[in-house]
Amino acid sequence: MKILIFLNIATLCLSHSPRAEERKPNILLLMSDDLNSALSGFGHPQCKTPRLDALAKRGVRFENMHCQYPVCGSSRASLMTGLYPYTNGMLGNGGNLRKNLPNVVTLSQLFRNNGYHAGRVSKIYHMGIPFEIIAGTADHDDAPSWDETVNIKAPEQNAPGERTEWSPKDKSSQTFTGVEASTSDLEHADGMAADAAIEFLKQNKDKPFFLGCGFVRPHVPLVAPSKYFDRYDRDTMVAPEVPKGDLEDVPKIIRNYKSIDRYGVTPELHKGLLEAYYASISYMDEQVGRVLKALDELGLRENTIVIFSSDHGYLLGHHHKFQKQHLFEESTRVPFILSVPWMTKSHGHASNKITELVDLYPTLAELAGLTPPANLQGQSLLPLLKNPTTKEWSKDLAFSISRSGGESIRTSKWRFTHWGFGAKGEELYDLKNDPNEFTNLARDPNYSGRLNQLKARLKTKRKAAGYDASRYK
Repeated sequence: MKILIFLNIATLCLSHSPRAEERKPNILLLMSDDLNSALSGFGHPQCKTPRLDALAKRGVRFENMHCQYPVCGSSRASLMTGLYPYTNGMLGNGGNLRKNLPNVVTLSQLFRNNGYHAGRVSKIYHMGIPFEIIAGTADHDDAPSWDETVNIKAPEQNAPGERTEWSPKDKSSQTFTGVEASTSDLEHADGMAADAAIEFLKQNKDKPFFLGCGFVRPHVPLVAPSKYFDRYDRDTMVAPEVPKGDLEDVPKIIRNYKSIDRYGVTPELHKGLLEAYYASISYMDEQVGRVLKALDELGLRENTIVIFSSDHGYLLGHHHKFQKQHLFEESTRVPFILSVPWMTKSHGHASNKITELVDLYPTLAELAGLTPPANLQGQSLLPLLKNPTTKEWSKDLAFSISRSGGESIRTSKWRFTHWGFGAKGEELYDLKNDPNEFTNLARDPNYSGRLNQLKARLKTKRKAAGYDASRYK
């Protein structure tokens, strides 16, 4: 009798812990746009993101996650292919992934090829914001990645409400226009995206699915219903502290790029800009919460892997600069949460190990028991999901590139960056003693040994990432 009871218990345990290929876990990829680490769950003192904080408690926060190129098109293509930009050829917001790599199997396409129903809502690959949201198009999408797609059409900066230009000197489409809208959540892009995602979940709850849902906030224009602005006191907004003359030791090729002089942001305007950025995040956060609530109500949460990420970081006056395409910490680092419902021991914990967005593809493939393409360039995060502080994690640097031949490696203690592929200047930061990267040590003879060591490591990593010098002659 005791033996029979033991066997029955063993069988019951196995039934709740099937192999990955038998479980067929659903995948829900939630992406924000132009979001830096301004989440309350990541320690931000002012921005309020309760829904994402709750998701983090049901997963692992990756607090040292870095993008491969701090611009939308390149970063998203890298995440969706598991390949560095040098390998997939997506070196900006232009280009065509399928033209570069006709036979590439993207992340969602791998799941689609293995019996999953793959859907996209709004922005997963690059979209021109705000114009493609206004038009309801997705000109840079990758059709083989999806079985079905939903494009969102919303008013963006044309929404009714109080409109303010927080960067009055900038006349580009990326200016900091804020709209404290008088309309409801569902009349703006992210509310519509949440609605479409919830409908997808309802229609596909009885079959394995891969859903990529893109939220466009806090990408400019900074549009959100007024109730989200009400969560913040504009007068108490705190701008980043930056030493006077911080950019004097930065190479000339990048020194004045997207610097504060271009935008005309005064100290008072800066407070309003930050309020609008945080309000946009809080609005996006609420829409994430609606999708996660639907997962619960449909009984899908226990078999759905949820990923939340931004495409890259974002400067909001850090180093007297704004926006992206820089190679400072604030532009390469992204907030990243991975929730695997059956890996409960690590829930609510954080990993400070260096990780990269190219690591997502092999991770999801392993969790689902799928065989990924052999040429993926990331590493599965599974060891960190089991133990966020494990010594088994071998990756010790993140590699990011940008415009003007910018390349950067970030180790646990150092960041080395050069421009013009090394011909236009260098930057070296001691992250232990100078975590804000204010003092460039590249010309200090006391650090020449460290500089040369990191320069050699960058060249080795660049080659492994697929750099082809002939493209840049």
